[in-house]
Amino acid sequence: MSEKPATGEGAARADGLPPLTGVAVVLAGIAVLAGLVFAIEPLRSGVSDAVAGDTGALREDLRGLGVSGALTVLVLGLVHVVVWYPAEILDAAVGYVYGFWVAMPLIMAVWLVNGLVAYWIGRHATRPILYRFINRDRFDRFELLAERGGVTLLLSMRLVPIVPFSLFSYAAGAARVPMGRFLWTTAVGYLPITAIFVYLGSQLEELSPTDPLVLAATAGVLALLLAVRFVGDRVAPEDDDAAGDA
Repeated sequence: MSEKPATGEGAARADGLPPLTGVAVVLAGIAVLAGLVFAIEPLRSGVSDAVAGDTGALREDLRGLGVSGALTVLVLGLVHVVVWYPAEILDAAVGYVYGFWVAMPLIMAVWLVNGLVAYWIGRHATRPILYRFINRDRFDRFELLAERGGVTLLLSMRLVPIVPFSLFSYAAGAARVPMGRFLWTTAVGYLPITAIFVYLGSQLEELSPTDPLVLAATAGVLALLLAVRFVGDRVAPEDDDAAGDA
């Protein structure tokens, strides 16, 4: 029988990082990020537009920044660790400003950094700080899924966005999913939907409903929506059992 991965305070000690240190690092990081957002106007406007779902305004925010816009995109991706605005808004805006071939590696790198930060928080921060921001039963259910689901579920959770990106990264870290597996399943699983929205964003100025690639992207979105039901059916029994035991 395989040994159950350590969780909570024991997990933090196993890694050599005292629980209070993990909490302090997380809180300090959030404070620094919030300070940067409030102090720098492009970041403040970008976060406000992303949270409000104003893709057009976010495009204009990034368009006027040139190369420094890449740093703004990174900060917006880090903000998503704690503020779960729709990731597709940022994908489309970056595609519009930088074009598909520049935007894809940029935004994928940003989401991988986001995933690593959220994974680290899930792995090292004690549960009380996570429970303060996330419903406890919901987080525990997703942690159990991440622990038991293996590669198939890790890929499914990225391919089909039924769970907020950062929430599942928290759960994967807390469940002690090996970092290498976490990284490659995140990169592979999140690539299709990211490519779709980056491409659609890159074509906004000359979007044509008859463009074969636009039709393919639309078909891809529909396929992912259908996949939500399939993956949701896999997740639902676990949720129902957990709710019944509560």
